[in-house]
Amino acid sequence: MMMKPLSALFLLAALSLQAQTPAPSLTLKAVTDHADALYHVGDTATFTIEAMQDGKPLAEGKVVCVLSKDGVQPQPPQTLNVKDGKATLVGKLDEPGFLQLRVTSGKASAMAAAGYDPLELKPSMPVPEDFDAFWNAQKAELAKVPMKSTLTPVTSPSKAVEAFDVQIDCVGKPVSGYFGRFKGAKPKSLPAILHVHGAGVRSSNLGSVSWAANEGGMLSLDINAHGLPNGKPKEFYDALAAGELKDYRTAGNKDRETVYFKGMFLRLLRALDFLTAQPEWDGKTLIVYGASQGGFQAFAAGGLDERVTFFCAGVPAGCDHTGSQANRIAGWPKLVPLDAEGKADPAALQASRYFDNVNFATRAQCRGAVVTVGFIDTTCPPTSVYAAYNALTLPKAIHTDVLTGHTSTPAASKFMQEAAFKHVREMKKP
Repeated sequence: MMMKPLSALFLLAALSLQAQTPAPSLTLKAVTDHADALYHVGDTATFTIEAMQDGKPLAEGKVVCVLSKDGVQPQPPQTLNVKDGKATLVGKLDEPGFLQLRVTSGKASAMAAAGYDPLELKPSMPVPEDFDAFWNAQKAELAKVPMKSTLTPVTSPSKAVEAFDVQIDCVGKPVSGYFGRFKGAKPKSLPAILHVHGAGVRSSNLGSVSWAANEGGMLSLDINAHGLPNGKPKEFYDALAAGELKDYRTAGNKDRETVYFKGMFLRLLRALDFLTAQPEWDGKTLIVYGASQGGFQAFAAGGLDERVTFFCAGVPAGCDHTGSQANRIAGWPKLVPLDAEGKADPAALQASRYFDNVNFATRAQCRGAVVTVGFIDTTCPPTSVYAAYNALTLPKAIHTDVLTGHTSTPAASKFMQEAAFKHVREMKKP
């Protein structure tokens, strides 16, 4: 497992304030006292806040600081005096998780976070007793739909790859994607990779078929999350995002049979059916690769389909929906609404358990998985990501971006890509 020794967590972010009329520019940043980013439970973290005005240390001023458990249970605001561009604040956590700091001064702001033994985070609720029965029933319904596919040749972004628009029959909406096949491949010679998308409404990505040119040849399929036609004008997808699919992330969230992600995951499984049915597939190597909502789908694929041999989940959504039951923050899509007192909607809470990466992780039988996390990610908070990562019982590695919010940094993307290629090479060994 790729993890730095637990000692301290460091985080930094800065935003500039620029008034509508010419005025001094103020920037803030916050840093903890150890750059390697992880503390032990009970340790004290010292945050240093730096305030710069017009590129020079602010002589005197004030900042407002709020500490919280990764965004929940905020402590009362503290106003600190800035002297010669600096102020300090101490804090600690007495449980595994993340101590988040938000700093503001006018419209300028910064964030930092200190991680406390995050590898010790446990599930907020157990796996439902009928979790497997529920998903086996969904797979049985999918199996009733003949796997009919239509491939339409399209211009490939790579001379080494044949490219197709592919439509595959499924329960409800079809699987819609772009499929790439290494030219001249022999039967049973190619590993396969499925690319899945982050949140939003868009076409499949034709550029992903270029992956088929890697590692001596692959099969590469990129699918959009909603079974939509590919290659339409931007206005087509914008209209759906503002209309039919505007609130898809929480649609049907009070019943496991109507949660929107059920259909998305069935399309995911049907896409894997398609890849493994190709005569060129090597019969053993199947990777799922995605970030954010794509990371959600990657975890689901690993937990629901034993054919998946490896998955890459960048800043994954879908983690720890039931976090409120352990006084923790849940990740996107915030499937369980909370009332003014922080109490979870009981129906949504129960339904969410069948779509939680923490539970999918317990079922994954892959040869390996990699995950990335941003320590100031407020969309897919690190507390939720670690809860899912820790539930994996297979060879795994995590890449930490301690200065980063909800994004795949170049370093994170390189980490995932290299892990996928390494897996392909390992699977080719005798």
